[in-house]
Amino acid sequence: MLDLESRTARGEDSHSGRRSVISALGRHRITYLLAGAMTAAVYYALLGLGLLTVKGGVPYLFLVVVSHLITVVIVYPWYRLVVFRVSGEPWLLGYLRFYAVGAGFLAASLGGLPVMVEFCKIPVMAAQALIIAMSPPLSYLIHRTWTFRKRENV
Repeated sequence: MLDLESRTARGEDSHSGRRSVISALGRHRITYLLAGAMTAAVYYALLGLGLLTVKGGVPYLFLVVVSHLITVVIVYPWYRLVVFRVSGEPWLLGYLRFYAVGAGFLAASLGGLPVMVEFCKIPVMAAQALIIAMSPPLSYLIHRTWTFRKRENV
């Protein structure tokens, strides 16, 4: 029979390392959820103000695009510095990847909103809320594995 040495010091909980990793991941997810809530709030504020300001004088899809463009510029530093804590990589390259992911979600809005608004008669803001509610898990996965992944050769 093999005698395995314990990797923990006497009296130390063998699960403490695992708990600290789980705790760190939990904090990271909370930070991500806060960033997502901030992103949605900024986007909604911009889109809502746009809709109120133009009162139908500009197509709502144009306002969706403009609101999206402004939101991405505003929130990227938060995701880079606070959520994923990236350093050593050029900001522009990271921003372009971040925007590419955002463009995919913009495409989902541009495709889904007309169906929901024109055919289902759902108000623009409510339809947009339904589309946004489906995006956090996929967005997190893409940002974690591609946009902000640790790169060896930058």
